[in-house]
Amino acid sequence: MRNKRYRLRRGPLFVYSNENVTLLRAVRNLPGVEIANVNRLNLKQLAPGGHLGRFIIWTESAFKALDKLFGSYRHAAAGKTGYHLHRTVLTNPDIAKIINSDSVQSAIRNKKENKPLHPAQKKNPLKNASAMERLNPHHLTLRKMDQTANENNRQKRELAIKAKRGFSKGKSADEKKAYKAQKKTSKAHMSGVQKNLTDAYEK
Repeated sequence: MRNKRYRLRRGPLFVYSNENVTLLRAVRNLPGVEIANVNRLNLKQLAPGGHLGRFIIWTESAFKALDKLFGSYRHAAAGKTGYHLHRTVLTNPDIAKIINSDSVQSAIRNKKENKPLHPAQKKNPLKNASAMERLNPHHLTLRKMDQTANENNRQKRELAIKAKRGFSKGKSADEKKAYKAQKKTSKAHMSGVQKNLTDAYEK
């Protein structure tokens, strides 16, 4: 039976009360059919795999022996000491109707309300502006001064960049021409100086 190579489906279950040798011999060779004594009932046989609804065949003597083993609602069990058959706790399955009835609602206590330990949550002054203002009223003035200074510095920086990038923007055509000629002459002069230095180094 290792690795469950062959599987055999469950068949009917025979339940007997006395040592019926004829029944035991008749059933033991049938594949899937099992037999059990009413005094030794096994839940794995009655509901294999936890599924109710197995086909069970009871003998007449086994069916009569159930009252002695488990008793009834009127009498206790004769085969078990102090055993009584369980009764249904609720006769009415409508739980919502029972809970919402006037008799139950009048007996239960009122609903509890969770009250917070602190009336308000503590705020972090470094992240919350209103909390910082309550601690330091001058903080708002300092913040505005910093913002104004940053804005002034930004404008100055933009003006400086525009002035550097637009050097010849406000000049006339003659001034631009003279500036280009001056730049060309300066570049030629520096090239001549570098050439003379290179020749002197080679000599």
